[in-house]
Amino acid sequence: MDKVFPLGMEGLRETPPTCFECPHRKACLEKALATREGIALRSEVLERAPVKGLVERVKRWSEKKQLSRLQEAKGKGRK
Repeated sequence: MDKVFPLGMEGLRETPPTCFECPHRKACLEKALATREGIALRSEVLERAPVKGLVERVKRWSEKKQLSRLQEAKGKGRK
C-alpha cells in the first residue's frame, strides 16, 4: 500500500508519478486496495463521504457491510 499509494506531504494518499507510466498500475492499485490496509482505507473514505437521503444511507450501509466482510475474510486467512 505504501509503495503504490503512499501518503503525500499533505497527509493524503497519492499515486507516484512513476506509476502513471506503468502498464500494470491498475492491477497493482487494485491489489493494494484488496489488502487489510487498503480495506481500512476504503472504509475511512466511505465514512467521510456525505450522505443525503435514505437511498444513499442504505448504499453506504451495504458498502460498509461488504468491506467488513472482506476485512473478516482477510483476518481468517492469516490465522
